[in-house]
Amino acid sequence: MKRIDLILMKLKEKKDLDSSGISASEIAEELNISRANASNDLNKLVSEGKAIKSKGKPTLFMAVDEENVPPDISVINKFSEVNPSLYSAVEQAKAAILYPPNGMNILLLGETGVGKSTFAGLIYKYAIEMKVKSEESPFITFNCADYANNPQLLLGQLFGVKKGAYTGADFDKVGLIEKADGGILFLDEVHRLPAEGQEMFFTFMDRGVYRRLGETDSERSANVLIITATTEDPNAALLKTFTRRIPMVITIPALRNRGMEERFNLIKQFLLEESGRLGRSITVSINSIKAFLSYNCENNIGQLKSDIQLACAKAYADFLSNKKDAIKINSLDLPSYIREGLYKEVEHRQLWNKLIDINKRYFIFDKDEDREIFEENATDDNIYEMLDLRTNELKARGIKGVKLEEEIERDIEDYFKKYISKVDMSNIKNIIEKDVMNVIEEVIHFCEEELEINLDKKINYGLAVHISNSIDRIRRNKKIVNPKLSSIREEHRKEFNVAVDALKIIDRAIDVNMPIDEAGFIAMFLSYNYGSLKYKQNDVLVIVIAHGVSTATSMADAVNSLLGTKNVVGINAPIEEKPENILGKTIDYIKKNEIKSDILFLVDMGSLTTFGQEIENTFNIKTRTIPLVSTLHALEATRKSMMGYSLDEIYRETLEVNSLYEENALEHKQEKEEKRLAIVTVCTTGEGGAKTLKKLLERNLTFDKKLLDIVPINLVGKESIYERIEKLSIKYEIICFVSPFELEVQSPQFMLDQIIDGQSTSGMQKIIDVEETYLKMEDTLENTLENSDGRTVLKHIKKFIKNIEEELKTNISTNILIGITLHIAAMIDMSIEKKTIIEFEGKDKYIKDNLNLYKIVKNAFMPINTKYSINASEEEICCLMNFFNPRI
Repeated sequence: MKRIDLILMKLKEKKDLDSSGISASEIAEELNISRANASNDLNKLVSEGKAIKSKGKPTLFMAVDEENVPPDISVINKFSEVNPSLYSAVEQAKAAILYPPNGMNILLLGETGVGKSTFAGLIYKYAIEMKVKSEESPFITFNCADYANNPQLLLGQLFGVKKGAYTGADFDKVGLIEKADGGILFLDEVHRLPAEGQEMFFTFMDRGVYRRLGETDSERSANVLIITATTEDPNAALLKTFTRRIPMVITIPALRNRGMEERFNLIKQFLLEESGRLGRSITVSINSIKAFLSYNCENNIGQLKSDIQLACAKAYADFLSNKKDAIKINSLDLPSYIREGLYKEVEHRQLWNKLIDINKRYFIFDKDEDREIFEENATDDNIYEMLDLRTNELKARGIKGVKLEEEIERDIEDYFKKYISKVDMSNIKNIIEKDVMNVIEEVIHFCEEELEINLDKKINYGLAVHISNSIDRIRRNKKIVNPKLSSIREEHRKEFNVAVDALKIIDRAIDVNMPIDEAGFIAMFLSYNYGSLKYKQNDVLVIVIAHGVSTATSMADAVNSLLGTKNVVGINAPIEEKPENILGKTIDYIKKNEIKSDILFLVDMGSLTTFGQEIENTFNIKTRTIPLVSTLHALEATRKSMMGYSLDEIYRETLEVNSLYEENALEHKQEKEEKRLAIVTVCTTGEGGAKTLKKLLERNLTFDKKLLDIVPINLVGKESIYERIEKLSIKYEIICFVSPFELEVQSPQFMLDQIIDGQSTSGMQKIIDVEETYLKMEDTLENTLENSDGRTVLKHIKKFIKNIEEELKTNISTNILIGITLHIAAMIDMSIEKKTIIEFEGKDKYIKDNLNLYKIVKNAFMPINTKYSINASEEEICCLMNFFNPRI
């Protein structure tokens, strides 16, 4: 039985004893649960109408007699709560539905997309809830604009047609009024109804009778409530005799007049609906939410819903194609007209902060939760990405000049603190390329000699990671901009001059061109006063509070032992002990140890999350609280505390503890997945010759430039050519080489003279066609296979086909390649599900006639059998043989 049901049962017991009620504290004590949980469930019972509560202190709760329990809150009332600007419209609609004897006809006014159809549907649901209409009563929707060009057909749709009424009327046809008998007929775009139709309608609304087109001798009757809607001025677009029959006119306001909080509720609703359709949660960045809140949505709610659906569809497509590991919407994925919302209406910032937690980066919308959840995630880009994003954000908020420089300077300072403290020193050489690490060590040694200093070990490692990021950025043709370059050069002249010389070492060794801006960043590392980060006794105290007999103290002991400190304290919260007692222990500890410093509380759940506020009120001490504590959080918080970080800095850094690893893993995965094809051309005649050869190949070969690059490299000496090829293979899958001499490589090679005279063009084109086909098949398999990974399956299929081609000394066409790939992939997928494929007719004779091919195919397929624990039957081997030797 659920806790809330136990509480309701206890309330009923007290009511049977003629009790005047029971307090939340008494319920908590009798059921041995926390007061917070008891209070929460009691108030939920009150909202559901199953309990009532008294005014005054203490608040007493009493069960309500079941026969007097009011019905659940109406769907239209719930709608009104989250859309307060429609309160009057809702009240008008309720009055129209409840008006005796059969309700009032309604005219809805509003711009395109404001939600008139949705509102009409809510009215219908309200009529059923209030038992004005039965649950079986029809709700018919008809858009008059669909038949506006054929008035006769339009009227026939509405009123029905008698056989022979006009040419082509070969049988009697039931109209929508007849179908809607006993229910509601909603006519959208009613201004497109011709004058004749409006006259027929006001007769029906007056008397409840109508005739089918072509009927003259009889009348039909129906009980139908009419709801109409129009985007036009009814006085200009409709007959006065028609509008007089519709006493209830309701105006639905445009989205721009409905307030940001309402718009936020709509965005949440639409995203939760899309989560339900996709069957998965949807992660949306805070900036995307801000953009949706403020962009110019001319076509109102209809456009907002459509734009959200399109954003979700794109994110879903990226997820299916493995471009993203979740259905995630970032602001950069949105069309420019939506992103413009980020740069509008700066005065909304306070309201944004009210609606969404500005310190978070993502919302997670999940249909199972039926609410939005914050994701504890923040990007950990290097300083260049951070400065790009930060500068754009500040400019969008109208911050410029000296104020902009001050903000950027603060961000740069935070960056150095973060880098100096977060690097895992034991793994530094594993995360940086060997040749890059060598030049970094040379640079550090040079700087120490020139400045006559010994860099602190953490400065040393922070600088290493930074230079590695800088080199990588230059290699990817991204700019490096240092907004504080001028002031750094003035304030740290000696360090800056040494940093400029250090850039020359990097340029020479790595063959890159580092901009002068980078010298500013290196100078900051060289001049940074690391002593300011040394441990300051009890600067920020970390207190872990967790449920369990020894959970918190065990975690605190582990962290103190690992870091050689006593800067984290554990306070256990046994399950059976009341939260008030745990709070009392915490207060006693602070009093006894005369704690005056700021405190970061790391707690696991429940009422423990409220302790920080209580401590602030009692001791006037600044606190922050992070729920869902783990040892990793405690380690990070304590380490930052030892280094003298402020409470807010420790709070922000600890919240980011998981993102360092998640973002790096995602980035590695994306780089792996975005590997492109390449033809590498080696030239000895300089850059001009390399470019000429590239143009020749582009002219003579057909290929998709989105998938394949022609990469020219100059021969600087045979000794270094293989190092260059190795580096290229990190970014590219090299499918062949063009060179004036033989290279010691595994990929196919073409001689330079053969390319120039055209002898090798067809052979190279064949390779391109095959590799492009494989690349495209990868996406196909990823989206179609249900039981296996498409990328892995394709790798084994490629090897299988290559082995067959080598044995048969042949090259198969791309069409057959596609067929084999799909066939084997399906075979593997079905084998995993223990399904069998179709039998092969005449199997024995076919094997006997093609015994050599049978052996080749069977042997080549053995690795796939082993990999996927399957045993391909003779029938399946014959099916594969047929691709290489089709039966006539």
